[in-house]
Amino acid sequence: MLEELARHGIIPGDDTPADLIHDFINGLYLIEIRSLRNHMRAGLIAKGDYAKRVEELRERYPILSLPIDYWIQDE
Repeated sequence: MLEELARHGIIPGDDTPADLIHDFINGLYLIEIRSLRNHMRAGLIAKGDYAKRVEELRERYPILSLPIDYWIQDE
């Protein structure tokens, strides 16, 4: 989990709430997905390539598919 967060530049402390981390990484994902959409609308990405790019983006954020309960490490 920590390696996946670090790939996105997130290094949480022991006391960092899981929901805060989740909201932050979800925000990063939303920025990227909106950027893709805007590029497609501007003609910088062909409509036929858009779905593939969205899938590639989803693959870079697998952590978001996990319920937040899995984000909390039991001691």
